[in-house]
Amino acid sequence: MTRPLIGISADTRPYGDETAQLVIERYMEAVIRNADVDAVLIPARPDLIDAKAVAARLDGLLLTGSPSNVAPARYGDASEGNGPFDPGRDEMTARLIAAMIDRARPVLGICRGFQELNVAFGGTLARDLGAEGRSISHHAPDGVPLAEMFGHEHDVILTPGGILASAFERERLQVNSVHFQGVDRLGEGLSVEAKAPDGVVEAISARPNGAPILAIQWHPEWQTDRDAASQGVFQIFGRALRGETPAASVRVERSRDTPHPASTSLDFARDEREETK
Repeated sequence: MTRPLIGISADTRPYGDETAQLVIERYMEAVIRNADVDAVLIPARPDLIDAKAVAARLDGLLLTGSPSNVAPARYGDASEGNGPFDPGRDEMTARLIAAMIDRARPVLGICRGFQELNVAFGGTLARDLGAEGRSISHHAPDGVPLAEMFGHEHDVILTPGGILASAFERERLQVNSVHFQGVDRLGEGLSVEAKAPDGVVEAISARPNGAPILAIQWHPEWQTDRDAASQGVFQIFGRALRGETPAASVRVERSRDTPHPASTSLDFARDEREETK
């Protein structure tokens, strides 16, 4: 039986003296393994790639995290903001989101992808969520090793009756927290799926034109094999791709499975040490 085909958003990154289109491998592996899909990478080149034509070939879309930030102008903020920025990705993902909604196809957003979806629905972003002095700092201190950065965690409170609460049959989850930015004003038509104890929105959902949209601020692709709740996020996406009920029960105990080497490899993830999402 043919597996669903999804697109995975790529970033524009420097590669020596050249420019690369890059996807950190853990995103690709986590979604392929746990949603049971095939995947293609979509370059952040709206000048070369026709988003509508690509969307017509896809069953779903994964919007990944990234060290780059959504440009403030994308949500009507005239301030300079905090880079780095990736204008090609901003435009490419905006077009892809619109095209997938037009075709009623599922979209899963992670970290930057979560923020891109909020902006696509008319929302705005806060840029100080990792600042000292907050009741919860949403990012680990600067200069720590990558594993320690992703080890920075807090609880999220799941919205009763929401997709995540229904799927996980829990009131709370413990999640990693690696973002300086997040939702300020919630986009129109989006439902809150989870909040941090300080009130910061951590997960959203929507169903515009029948397109199942789910997005989370944390990183379920990080060491996915060690955490059944992270696996469950991708399983929900896989069910949506197949037209199945997304809220079927998912076990969320810590998994005792031995992690696949690529799930914990730091080689290609090392440049996310300065992640600003």
